[in-house]
Amino acid sequence: MPKKIKKIGVLTSGGDSPGMNAAIRSVVRSCAYHNIECAGIYRGFEGLIEGDFKLMDARSVKGIINKGGTILKTARSKDFRTKEGRQKAFDNLNQAGIEGLVVVGGDGSFTGAMVLNKEFGFPVMGIPGTIDNDIVGTTHTLGFDTALNTVVDAIDKIRDTASSHNRLFFIEVMGRDVGHIALNAGIAGGAEEILIPEEDLGLDRLVESLKRSRKSGKSSSIVIVAEGDKIGKNIFELKDYVDENMEGYDVRVSVLGHMQRGGAPSCFDRVLASRMGVKAVESILEGKSNYMVGLQNGKMELTHLENAIKGKTKINLELLRVSDIMST
Repeated sequence: MPKKIKKIGVLTSGGDSPGMNAAIRSVVRSCAYHNIECAGIYRGFEGLIEGDFKLMDARSVKGIINKGGTILKTARSKDFRTKEGRQKAFDNLNQAGIEGLVVVGGDGSFTGAMVLNKEFGFPVMGIPGTIDNDIVGTTHTLGFDTALNTVVDAIDKIRDTASSHNRLFFIEVMGRDVGHIALNAGIAGGAEEILIPEEDLGLDRLVESLKRSRKSGKSSSIVIVAEGDKIGKNIFELKDYVDENMEGYDVRVSVLGHMQRGGAPSCFDRVLASRMGVKAVESILEGKSNYMVGLQNGKMELTHLENAIKGKTKINLELLRVSDIMST
């Protein structure tokens, strides 16, 4: 029989993503449903070290399901990387009577949770919150769907200007290591080319593709660039190269940046966060630890944290093919 847990803590860590507040709400209300206490931990692992805890009940999380960001705040913690810092965090958890921890974040956050579990045997459960969708063990991370809709909306607006002025726009989206946002949003936004870290298009091939688009009658073009794309040092270098090697286009750059992280979460992300929070709390109560909750084949499943962060997500090859066909 698993130990009867009476109090669970929840924190958000790393970069914020739409849906984090919905996940906090779900964890808190799941605890209330099972008649156990829930403590909100402010500023991630830094708050663990400083003992910045606050008891939360079902009414503490009213009106936040539609809010972007995180009411618990988030921060990087250098001290948690030290043995002394982690010992202090563990002591604070014990002193507060917290017996299990739900961590909402990405691979760095999950690494911290794993270390806490390894060194002190403390029960931890992860909820993947990152717009990049770069965590293994779930088809969708919290915030990915919302970020896609934000990017597509921006592409639609930029295309109006591109068409009006016969311009070529390079639009940079987030995706340091993976191109999930760029590929999906590029197809949805009707981009002529999509540049992602997983596929090296090459500068010469890019110019040739744009020339073909011009010959086919296109008077304007949109090129979506993941920030981790390897073709050039940065998106501005791409612009300069095209300026030098292709006539007829007024080339502009738009970097969407952190606007992709903000805004109200989509319906999909709100429902996903609600399901993940319930699964995380109930998994801890069942005695499970060191797992991440994820969406697989439409169901909530558990993946070992180590597998979630050490695995590498794969780009959808079908989408690559669809992208090539649609850019004809």
